[in-house]
Amino acid sequence: MATAPRPRTSTRDPEELGRRLAAWLDGELPGAKVVGTSVPASNGMSSETLLFDIEHPGAPVRACALRLAADPAAYTVFPRYDMARQHRVMRLVAEHTDLPVPRVLWLEEDPTPLGAPFFVMARAEGRVPPDVMPYTYEGNWLHAASDAERATLQEASISLLARLHDHFPVREAGFLLPDGHGSPLRRHVEAQRAYYAWVVEGLARSPLLERAFDRLEELWPADEGEPVLNWGDARIGNVIYQPDGFEPVAVLDWEMASCAPREVDLGWTVYLHRFFQDLTVGFGQPGLPDFLRREDLERRYAELTGHTPRDMEFHTLYAALRHGIVMLRIAYRQAYFGEVEIPADPDGLILHHAALDGMVQGTYW
Repeated sequence: MATAPRPRTSTRDPEELGRRLAAWLDGELPGAKVVGTSVPASNGMSSETLLFDIEHPGAPVRACALRLAADPAAYTVFPRYDMARQHRVMRLVAEHTDLPVPRVLWLEEDPTPLGAPFFVMARAEGRVPPDVMPYTYEGNWLHAASDAERATLQEASISLLARLHDHFPVREAGFLLPDGHGSPLRRHVEAQRAYYAWVVEGLARSPLLERAFDRLEELWPADEGEPVLNWGDARIGNVIYQPDGFEPVAVLDWEMASCAPREVDLGWTVYLHRFFQDLTVGFGQPGLPDFLRREDLERRYAELTGHTPRDMEFHTLYAALRHGIVMLRIAYRQAYFGEVEIPADPDGLILHHAALDGMVQGTYW
C-alpha cells in the first residue's frame, strides 16, 4: 500500500546537535571525541534520540544513545518532558530488577548545552519490531519469523512485565504518582483528563474521547488492586531484541512510567498490538492474528505472577482512550505543520476511532 509521509518529528539539525554535544562532553570527559552521530529511523515524536560513539580511553562505554527532551518549537506531543525522572526510573529499575535496562551515564538538566535537558545511556545493538510500517504488515523480520520464534518473543516480552511488577519495590515508585487526591488509578485517570484538556485547548473537542471517559466511570473497578511500578509505554516496539534472536537485550522508553495497578500496563500491551493488527486487517492483510492475543497474555501473566488480571475491559478501553488522546495531539501537530487539514469531525483524526467506539459501546471484544 502507499504510505503517507512520516509526520515531522523535530526542527533540530542532527549535525548541529552533534557539535554541541561534543563541546559538552569535553567538559565531562576532557579530550573525548564524539563520532558516528546518527538519528535512528524510528526517532519518535516525544523525546528525541541521537546515536553516537565516544573515542576516549576513559569512556565508561563507547556506543551511546542520547535522549533529548522534545523541541518546544516542534509542537510537542506532551506538555512536559522530565528527563531527570526518566533517568531516575531507569537507574532504579536496573538496581532492583533483572530487566535489561540500558546503563544510564550522564544526566544534564541545564538546557543550555543542547537547548533542552538530556541524558546519555549505553547503546544496545539488536532489532526492534517496526512501527512504520507496523510489524503486523508483511516485509519485516518479525512478520517473517516462524510461529515458534514469535512465541519465544511473546513469552520473553510478557515476562518483562511480570518481573517488573513482581520485583520492583513499590515504595520506590511513589515519586511517580501524579499530584491530586484519591487512589493511584484515580490520579492516573485524572492526569489523562488534564492531558486531554491541554490537547484540545482552543481547538475542537472530541465527542468520542469524552464518551470514553464517561464509559470509564461506568466500568470503574470495584477493586482497583495494589499499585506497582508501571513501565508505561509497555509494548514490543520499545524493546530491542537480539540481532539474530528473539530475547530482549534492552527495554526502552520509560517516560510514561507510573505508579498504578498492574492492569494499566497489561491493558496497554494488549491494546497497542490490537491497534496495529486492526490497522493491518483494515488494509486487507491478515496481520498476525495469533500473536499477542489478549487471552494468551492474560493467562500467561497470571501463571507468571499469581495475579489474575481483572477488569480488562476497563483497562483496554483506558489504553485505547489514552492512545486516542495522543493520536489527536499528533493530528493537530500535523495540522500545525501544514501536513493535514482538520476535518469537521475531529474524531476522524483518531485512526482507531471505530475500535474505540466499539469499546465504548461494549461490542469490540
